Amino acid sequence: MWWVMMVAMMIPSASPTILLFTALDRRMGEGRFIFLKMMLFLLGYLAVWGGFSFGATLLQWQLERQSLASPVAMMVTSHYLGAGILLAAGLYQFTPLKQACLTHCRDPIRFLTERRRTGRSGAFLMGAEHGFFCLGCCWFLMALLFFGGIMNLYWIAGLALFILFEKLVPHGHVMGYVGGLILIAAGGYILIF
Repeated sequence: MWWVMMVAMMIPSASPTILLFTALDRRMGEGRFIFLKMMLFLLGYLAVWGGFSFGATLLQWQLERQSLASPVAMMVTSHYLGAGILLAAGLYQFTPLKQACLTHCRDPIRFLTERRRTGRSGAFLMGAEHGFFCLGCCWFLMALLFFGGIMNLYWIAGLALFILFEKLVPHGHVMGYVGGLILIAAGGYILIF
């Protein structure tokens, strides 16, 4: 279930890079097996998010075993843990790692030209590398699913839109900072009240 959520949430923001990869492949005369290479790029990208999903599932099971998360609502039940997730996700928005990964995700042309690999294995490796950058950019935002609920479609749609805007809209990084401040404020509010 985690992996399905990651696919649904991350494919929209990754689609410009996937389309650019395909167009660049075609333009450079490597158009043979273009659909297969595009699928391998996507598979490499999704494999990284599959690894994250596996870890998130293990964490969810552990939280449920310790009665810190509800198996029905699929969200944390501890106010302190919920506040901690919000605070940590908000603070992460301001870290150099987040900003470096976001810069990469906002400039796919640079990635596709500087880190170009040929062939089918190159397509998979490029997809995985791009996936690692996106993971570095968004993993803490995905951890917010523990707070809002893995099955809460409004929460999922809100996070997906936030990620899409942060990555693709001009000056989206500013929205990321504002989102970080809101998350910190919300976490602080839950801790105090």
